[in-house]
Amino acid sequence: MPLVMQKHEMPEQDANVRRNNFDEVALGYTEELALAEANRCLHCKVPHCRKGCPVDIDIPAFIAKIKEGDFEGANAKIKEASSLPAICGRVCPQENQCEKYCVMGIKGEPVGIGRLERFVADYCMQNCEEKIEKTVKDDAQKVAIIGSGPAGLACAGDLAKKGYQVTIFEALHTAGGVLSYGIPEFRLPKDKVVKPEINNLRKMGVKIEVNSVVGKLFTVDELMQEFNFDALFIATGAGLPHFMNIPGENLNGVYSSNEFLTRCNLMKAYRFPEYATPINVGKKVAVVGGGNVAMDSARTALRLGAEKVYIVYRRSEKELPARREEVEHAKQEGIEFKLLNNPVAILGDEKGYVKAIRCIKMELGEPDASGRRRPVEIPNSEFDIDVDTVVIAIGQGPNPLIQSTTPDMQTNKRGNIVADEETGKTTKEGVFAGGDIVTGAATVILAMGAGKKAAKAIDEYLIEKRNK
Repeated sequence: MPLVMQKHEMPEQDANVRRNNFDEVALGYTEELALAEANRCLHCKVPHCRKGCPVDIDIPAFIAKIKEGDFEGANAKIKEASSLPAICGRVCPQENQCEKYCVMGIKGEPVGIGRLERFVADYCMQNCEEKIEKTVKDDAQKVAIIGSGPAGLACAGDLAKKGYQVTIFEALHTAGGVLSYGIPEFRLPKDKVVKPEINNLRKMGVKIEVNSVVGKLFTVDELMQEFNFDALFIATGAGLPHFMNIPGENLNGVYSSNEFLTRCNLMKAYRFPEYATPINVGKKVAVVGGGNVAMDSARTALRLGAEKVYIVYRRSEKELPARREEVEHAKQEGIEFKLLNNPVAILGDEKGYVKAIRCIKMELGEPDASGRRRPVEIPNSEFDIDVDTVVIAIGQGPNPLIQSTTPDMQTNKRGNIVADEETGKTTKEGVFAGGDIVTGAATVILAMGAGKKAAKAIDEYLIEKRNK
């Protein structure tokens, strides 16, 4: 049988249908497609794909299990390294990680590792009775984890497996962090995927305290001194939105992407009035930015009823930081890309509502520190786009609450916590940190990798503490 050089296509909803609903866009491989894709794997003697995985999944081993038709075994193999396979199979940028190093990609397309990971995770959720037993020991040392996003969940899972008493403190009313508030239903279904993964941690004995804002209800020091936690892991992510500081950002109808997506995803604005949170989306929406969050915001606005949605981005399509498939999905759904344009003002009407966004045309100059060509304004090229909603999606940084209430813990000039890259150790005794709060906004799998490294370091720290 000749080797298939191209990935097997992912079945997905028709663009004209999905732009009107919040159902998942990608439908997942069938068993037949999964077996066919798995058979593209060459099982290299030196599996380069593994070096691209931040949590070091044994990729050839789980694909070999798929070839054998042992989907439950494949899932078990993935879970040796990753506690969130159904999530990572959907939202991780495999094209820049494991698949980037796949030998098949030299002359054709790499094996669809992410698609296969998603397949086995979904298959087992639907067909296997995975028995999750309590692993936490009631007399074990106590670890507090602040934040229930990918880094916090990964750290909690690894520590629970080792028997530690783990308590996660989540500021919002639902666990999951960015998985719950930031990524739309059509990319990551909450009831189908996120909640079951979190419930598995509860079954292991992990406690999750929601509506618990550390830095307000209690400080890091109070958790360790008054609540007797032996170690603490900070995984609060990057939830503070950046703005452009241009005129008109205070007008009615201007959202940060954080607020826009949180209101829709976590507070279920897309199901108003069944849920009590409304969201006002006009007929024409401009989303400023070019990353995955910008694509999520634009595609969400479309599904909420906007007639026209624009992506306004100051560089060209080549420099778009969003995943290629997210860009293609947005185009298929009718999102219009206004590239090489940058907002200089948001214009309002006499009642203080957005009526237009003023942009200036850009051209690309020499590469900047990011390696991308620097956008340069073209003088006297301003023009207006008529819109009634603007979503700013140009990035986010660390919320300063914990840092400001923990003065003896070092931070950098951006407000991120300074922590050792391999262990997550901070400058404060017994306190570790990882994920976006340390690195700045990154990916789910990189945050998970940081959580796993921190769990290992916390275990070593607590063993040493016990033996003193």
